[in-house]
Amino acid sequence: MSYNIQSGRPANISGRLEKEIRVYDLLDRLGIYYDRIDHEALETMEACEGVDKLFGIRMCKNLFLCNSQRTKFYLLLMPADKKFITKLVSKQIGSARLSFAEREYMEEFLDITPGSVSVMGLMNDIGSNVQLLIDKELMTEEYIACHPCVNTSSIKLKMEELLSKFLPYTGHDFIVVEL
Repeated sequence: MSYNIQSGRPANISGRLEKEIRVYDLLDRLGIYYDRIDHEALETMEACEGVDKLFGIRMCKNLFLCNSQRTKFYLLLMPADKKFITKLVSKQIGSARLSFAEREYMEEFLDITPGSVSVMGLMNDIGSNVQLLIDKELMTEEYIACHPCVNTSSIKLKMEELLSKFLPYTGHDFIVVEL
């Protein structure tokens, strides 16, 4: 499949989901520059390889997690090639053992579905139900790539703008963890 990088929002928004357009609206309103690639649905990190090559960076892995009581929820951003070791992260954040959270919580808090998990979903977490965790290695990256709440597009933006503009707007802070 051949992909093309485009700057900013799509010129034609027909057929796109409202939650995707809300991401572009917010990024534009915050003055965050981003590149975009439209593609078929990409549901695994392996499927993202073509997008990765075009962007020149690896998309980060986004995991939606919860504690065993399902009272605390986390979004973990980590390098795609790292392995998630639950006890390492659980210990660092002082939480009971973490596991993958159910789809209904993902939809309720972030307005996203499996395969589309993204830091952009925090814009929909009005109640601040989800704590963001970022792997230390990602903190040194100039850019981050993720989905705009749908897995049929990918965006690339500066990590600094994510941290200094996007997260403050959403009211979310983050905890740096090391895997």
